[in-house]
Amino acid sequence: MASETTVTGAIAGRYAAAIYDLADENKALDEIAKDLSELSAMIAASADLRRLLRSPLVGREEQTAAMAALLESAGLSDITRRFIGVVARNRRLFALEAIIAAYLRELAERRGEVTAEVTSAVKLSEEQAQSVAEALRKAVGAKVSVDLHVDPGLLGGLVVKVGSRMVDSSLRTKLQRLQLVMKGTG
Repeated sequence: MASETTVTGAIAGRYAAAIYDLADENKALDEIAKDLSELSAMIAASADLRRLLRSPLVGREEQTAAMAALLESAGLSDITRRFIGVVARNRRLFALEAIIAAYLRELAERRGEVTAEVTSAVKLSEEQAQSVAEALRKAVGAKVSVDLHVDPGLLGGLVVKVGSRMVDSSLRTKLQRLQLVMKGTG
């Protein structure tokens, strides 16, 4: 399993560097980032699409044709469509999610941005999200790109991850700590 992750990461890094260079040459870094973010959302929303990307039973031609039709109907740029076509023809669609993540990470890093993953119990309003982003910008001292997630299991509060640092102020964690303290005194 660990070697599988390492192989996928290595493939993702090479392909992400290639699409970054291609986007940079064509002065389309933001357009490609938008396309890849849309594609990532499509992958997250569709179990069928995830199966198409990962299944070794689906042939190269079928994967390539299906991805071409999907990207065309989604209205993604020609550069993105051609790049994903190469990924499909090379039988690397299983690494597409990692490629997208690596590209977005590289783009943010080169722009001096820091990505923060913020998980809340309920969807944050636009005002709340901006407030969190501003607080993180002040704390980190750099431009912060906020990646919002919802986990109803948190009950309340936030879990914020910036790089290797994590701050968990969720109600679930506070209750778990309280439970541990109460077990220790009994």
